[in-house]
Amino acid sequence: MSQATAPRPLDGITVISMEHAIAAPFCTRQLADLGARVIKVERPGVGDFARNYDERVNGLASHFVWTNRSKESLTLDLKQDDATVILDRLLAGADVLVQNLAPGAAARMGLSFDALHERFPQLIVCDISGYGVGGSYQDKKAYDLLIQSEAGFLSVTGTQDDMAKAGNSIADIAAGMYAYTSILSALLLRGKTGKGSAIDVSMLESLVEWMNYPLYYAFENASPPPRAGAAHATIYPYGPFGTGDGQTIMLGLQNEREWALFCEKVLQQPALTSDARFSSNSKRVASRDALRAIIDQTFSALTAQQVIARLDDAQIANAHVNDMHGVWAHPQLRERQRWTTIGSPAGEIPALLPPGTSNAWTPRMDPVPGLGEHNHRILSALGYDDAHIRALRDKGVI
Repeated sequence: MSQATAPRPLDGITVISMEHAIAAPFCTRQLADLGARVIKVERPGVGDFARNYDERVNGLASHFVWTNRSKESLTLDLKQDDATVILDRLLAGADVLVQNLAPGAAARMGLSFDALHERFPQLIVCDISGYGVGGSYQDKKAYDLLIQSEAGFLSVTGTQDDMAKAGNSIADIAAGMYAYTSILSALLLRGKTGKGSAIDVSMLESLVEWMNYPLYYAFENASPPPRAGAAHATIYPYGPFGTGDGQTIMLGLQNEREWALFCEKVLQQPALTSDARFSSNSKRVASRDALRAIIDQTFSALTAQQVIARLDDAQIANAHVNDMHGVWAHPQLRERQRWTTIGSPAGEIPALLPPGTSNAWTPRMDPVPGLGEHNHRILSALGYDDAHIRALRDKGVI
């Protein structure tokens, strides 16, 4: 059996998702990558509001294209009784329900785990929210930037003078990843117990988990890591450095062996290894301005490629400072054949294969769905005939 025809890990698993924006769609797209059937329930005529964030991908929104391939779109007005009947029929045959609606909305619609478990004991219910169930923040609205702020991320990101948010939706991504892995764990557990379970994922807790290094660095009221721009706050030299041809390269040292090699082969000043100002990482951090001046003086006489050649020769970690165009053209992604194409309502578009290549199966890379594209297929499978489907459409149920 070839990889292309081999079974995928989640073949046969059905996921119903009431999702919008990034956290839940990112979670369920990864489940789809592994073979799950993901039915995305959207509002008729409007859909996931991320569909309209921008028009950068041949008229489609960049966020939506990223997080929604390989899904089926079903439009339902869940305020109408006919729609809740359809949703119940879907849940009866589903394995997982994922939702990141406004705080409390799913519970008010009778879609909490407690409300569903007796009727659908096999169902795993995953709730994704800003702050989780319980606590005084339970009902607060939460968006990615707000969680970056609450989780302390902004306090360690930026320059000494100005905080800076992450350039992508880091809190949403963190929550989506924990929801994804928690669902995989719940499926394994159900294989042992035969019962579904409830999963509660909060964006705040997801990002605070990622903040544990700066948290522990500030243990018992110690001073927290300072904002250091693109440089590392507590390791030096580690960050961006300019070169004589006006470019910028990134480098990082991790230990004293690398520091000695950096002095000898990159700076070509081996005597610096015995300079008391730089004899340990903590001392180099304390004397970073003096060390920066030495590095800048050396690099100013070299091109970026010459600096990288010296760093490679010394086996010092380094990187180009790529913009998005540089990433699209990255030679490593091309040489490892990490790009493929997928369908969409706007035609074929490039897509990055998921990280984590397996030698046993290939990821599912199906089209990005149009709004309500799969209404007829899904409802027909539930037993609705063409006349009934037309009536549902005329009533605005779908």
